[in-house]
Amino acid sequence: MSRPVLWDIFCRVIDNHGDLGVCWRLARDLAARGHMARLWVDDAAALAWMAPDRPAGIALHTWPEGDVAAQPGDVVIEAFGCELPPAFIARMAARTPPPRWVNLEYLSAEDYVERSHGLASPQFHGPGAGLSKRFFYPGFTRRTGGLLREPGLLEAIGGFDGPAWLARRGWAPHPGERVVSLFAYANPALPALLDALAGQPTLLLACPGPLQALVTARPGLRTVALPYLPQDDYDRLLWACDLNFVRGEDSFVRAQWAGKPLVWHIYPQHDEAHRAKLEAFMSRAALPEAWRAVWRGWNGFTPLPATLDGLAAASAHAPAWRAQLTAQPDLLTQLQSFLGVSS
Repeated sequence: MSRPVLWDIFCRVIDNHGDLGVCWRLARDLAARGHMARLWVDDAAALAWMAPDRPAGIALHTWPEGDVAAQPGDVVIEAFGCELPPAFIARMAARTPPPRWVNLEYLSAEDYVERSHGLASPQFHGPGAGLSKRFFYPGFTRRTGGLLREPGLLEAIGGFDGPAWLARRGWAPHPGERVVSLFAYANPALPALLDALAGQPTLLLACPGPLQALVTARPGLRTVALPYLPQDDYDRLLWACDLNFVRGEDSFVRAQWAGKPLVWHIYPQHDEAHRAKLEAFMSRAALPEAWRAVWRGWNGFTPLPATLDGLAAASAHAPAWRAQLTAQPDLLTQLQSFLGVSS
């Protein structure tokens, strides 16, 4: 396609902002590469703080409850299995040529991702009969779809002055303090974590969420309650910190690009499927064993270690892991190739 390509991205906000965060980053990356994107979302309220600056190439639309007088775009992204509105699927089937239909799946390091990436799902019944949906899996290996990484990201990180940025925001550490960011779901291990962090002079920057009001200072630990940050400023926070506690998918990926040690609070599932997912990533990334104990403890699978042993090894591992990920083409580049769409 030589003309600008129109992408429709459908997103439902379940109980957190991660799905919307991923979809907005994808839309923004598309716009930066000369495409046009329409983001259809059922609850866009978080974009007021997450994305106060809106690129001209992105149009924001309310999730259609019925039919909508809009011709489907060239590509339709069904983010995280959100199930497209039937009336819109019918319009897709009536379009000539039909749009390319992609289910952008959740991120995982489990083995099934490599087996499932790129598979087709022909539609034999319903409003989309005759269409075919393809499954596109983000991932950490060359047999997956990669990770979102906009052009110029690593160069921006390399030229970033973290101490100066923190000072401008009024969050500068005292001499000798390490800087730690905290973004997490509700977690009963919080008191144990605060005790462990207080073992060395630490400035803890607590992001909004269920833990922020529970974070308390103690000898050796200073705390700051952060406001909601736009995506760009949250990224800078990750770059500026010595250690990042992150959650879900979007912040997890961004923390890996930061090249700093991190601890992932995986989204908990009642059937404990998240435990296998966590172990799969730790194995795939070859995390140092002492650091895996911290990850397991923070996720409630074992007691949290009383000290953050393994942090030095994790600090050496993080940039090496980032370099390994960088050798893989980014997600949008791979998605364009997968669909035969050029920038």
